[in-house]
Amino acid sequence: MKAMNKLKAFFTLDIKTMLLLVEALFFLGWARILVSLPFSKVAPTLGVPMQETSIMELERNRIVLKHIASAIDIMSKYTLWESKCLVKAIAGMKMLKRRNIESTLYLGTTKDELAKMIAHAWLRSGHFYVTGKEGMDRFTVVAKFAKQINANR
Repeated sequence: MKAMNKLKAFFTLDIKTMLLLVEALFFLGWARILVSLPFSKVAPTLGVPMQETSIMELERNRIVLKHIASAIDIMSKYTLWESKCLVKAIAGMKMLKRRNIESTLYLGTTKDELAKMIAHAWLRSGHFYVTGKEGMDRFTVVAKFAKQINANR
């Protein structure tokens, strides 16, 4: 019954929001497949290693960034697979690339309360954190990938 109510709610949304949610679901699935591959195969698709995109945010992108962040956050709760931080960050990067918006994906590590190594990923575009903002301050950046957009496109 709960699932039926959520499905009904989905179909009451405007078409633009529905399409964005479906796109987020698709890219979360795509990212989950990528995460299952050896990282050495995936890394070259993430952007320029150890580089960052500009912190300057174009005002026209602000609303798009918020909508993509929200769609990824919502849909990650409904995937049949695990959609944790790296999956969300890759999905967000792919969605931003489709819109010719630059982004930087960060990978960080730290130790938990039991001194066990843990990792986290987050995605930034301009000064807006699209995914993974929660807890990122606890992590030391060990890698970053800049997905730059050609001005000629």
